[in-house]
Order: sequence, then C-alpha cells, then structure tokens
Amino acid sequence: MSTSIRIAIDVMGGDRGPRCIVPAALRSLSLYPSLHITLVGAADIVEPLLSDAVVASDRLSFRPAREQILADDPPASVLRGKRDASMRVALELVRDGQVDGCLSAGNTGALMVLARAVLGTLEGIRRPAIMAALPVSGRLCHVLDLGANVDCPAEQLVEFAIMGAAAAAELSGNPAPRVGLLNIGSETHKGNRQVRQAAALLQVCPAINYVGSVEGDGLFRGEADVVVCDGFVGNVLLKASEGVAGYLQAELRSAVADSWLLRWLAPLVLDVTRRTRERHDPARYNGASLLGLRGVVMKSHGSADEEAILAAIGHTFKACQARLPERIAGRVRECGAVL
Repeated sequence: MSTSIRIAIDVMGGDRGPRCIVPAALRSLSLYPSLHITLVGAADIVEPLLSDAVVASDRLSFRPAREQILADDPPASVLRGKRDASMRVALELVRDGQVDGCLSAGNTGALMVLARAVLGTLEGIRRPAIMAALPVSGRLCHVLDLGANVDCPAEQLVEFAIMGAAAAAELSGNPAPRVGLLNIGSETHKGNRQVRQAAALLQVCPAINYVGSVEGDGLFRGEADVVVCDGFVGNVLLKASEGVAGYLQAELRSAVADSWLLRWLAPLVLDVTRRTRERHDPARYNGASLLGLRGVVMKSHGSADEEAILAAIGHTFKACQARLPERIAGRVRECGAVL
C-alpha cells in the first residue's frame, strides 16, 4: 500500500483564486489515490465551492484563514502582520507536521520570507533558492536560482548546485545529473569572480557531476541537466524564455492568418505539431520548488489556470513523495568539506 502524501494548498493566492484552485485540487484527488489535501482560505468563499463536491471526506479537509496576502504586500511586512493569512497557515501546517508540503500561487517574495521564518533552512544552507524545470532538447533542465537571491557569493552558487543535483536526481530518476554553471563562455577564465570561484569549488566536489560552464544556447541544447546561476540572471533567463515563446506563437498565428494556404493547411500542421506543442506547454511545468527549506514548498505561477494548478499539485505531490528536504540535507552533508 502506498504511503499517504498530505499537502496544504493556499487557495487565496494567484490571479484566479479559489474558483480556479479548488476545482484543480478536487481533480488531483482522482489522479493521485494516496493524496490528501487540506485547503486553506476564507470559509465564506471556499466552503460554497465544496458543497457539491463528490469526494471521500477523509482525503479532503478545510482550514479557515481570515486574512490574505496580496500581490503588492511588501515581503517584510508580512512577518509582522497578517498572522492568520492563508499562506502563513499553510506553511505552519508543514512546520507542525500536519502535512508533508504546501503549494501557493501567491506573492513570491512573501512566500520566500515566510517560508524561511516559519520553516527555517536546512543545516549548511544559507538561503533557499527557487528551482523550476524547463523543457529543452527532448528533456528537462532544472534551473536555479530563478529570483530569490539577486547577488550570490561563490559558496552560495555551490549550495545551489548541490540542492539542484539532489532534487533533479530524485525527480528525474537520474542518479548523476550533469550540473553546469550558466556563463558567458565555456572557457575556465570566463565569467565574473563568483562564477570562477564556484567552478573551482565544484571541480573538487565528488558528489556533483560537474560538467563546467554552460552558455545560454547550450542550456536549450540540453548540455546539462541542472544549470546554476544567481537569481538576477535566472529570473531574466526565465522571463526572456517565456517572452520568446509567446512571441514565436504570436508570429505563427499571424503568419497563418495572413495566408489562405496556411489557413487551409492549419488542421494538418496542428496535428503534426501537437506533441511538440504539448511538450512545451507552460501549464505542464507550472510549479517552482523553494529548495533548502525544512519542508516542501512549491510556488505556482500567479496567472496559472486550472490545468496549470493541477500540474503544480502534481509536482508538489512528487516532491513530497521523494522527501526532497531529506535528500538535499544528505547531499549537503556529503559535500560539507567543499562548503
């Protein structure tokens, strides 16, 4: 019999809120038979959405929270106020061992600040990092940090590499994922001082399958399974990638609209490209892990629709099932001499 996985979901976060998140949560229960969900949010909004739900009561529970953290709330202010916010309550359920992990589509900065304060970081980890998987060259590439740490010393980049390698190994089944540092060239003398120092440290870390520097185009050619950078570079990379993808889709739609021949061939083209479009559908990869915490915390994109939330719940489930914090803590101990 499979072990039950318990997840708390902050249903008040994101652009679409409970009316999107609650249906996705209910659908996920049928996809993952061992999943138990605790919905956290405002009773007057959430309970009516559950009134007609047909689901085993022992796998779904509700925890009321009277307050909500808004998108424009300064991260520092949430530590002092909104003690009964849905995001905080979800994190406290993880801290108290009532659930194995939590998911929120709310304010990223607030989630990071609260997660550090409520859960704390693993021993040997200075700061958590945000990691997401990008579809590249027929596989997934796990990239971190994507915005939590703007300016990072070399030792912190090494921590990211250790955490990313441990997470990728558990989530992909590859025991020795290739780890690279995002850089402006593959030569050892390229890059800023922090990147060069991090490269020197990773080269003497036997627990990491370090493959050297990876340029931006090499990332999308699949030259590494884990790519490490500071949060400033990572966030620019992520937003630029999303922008290019959206731009190309818009250009394709425009080209089809301007040509009667392409409009006539559109059904055939769509059928031929269906698998590629599905593989690169952003909704499939929604859900970024906050690594380095004493618990599983997943961040959904704020604009996520029901399908994307469903994917993020699945990623949270798998991270809990893999016991990511424990795996990362073990890998950090292995690399202690390097750090």
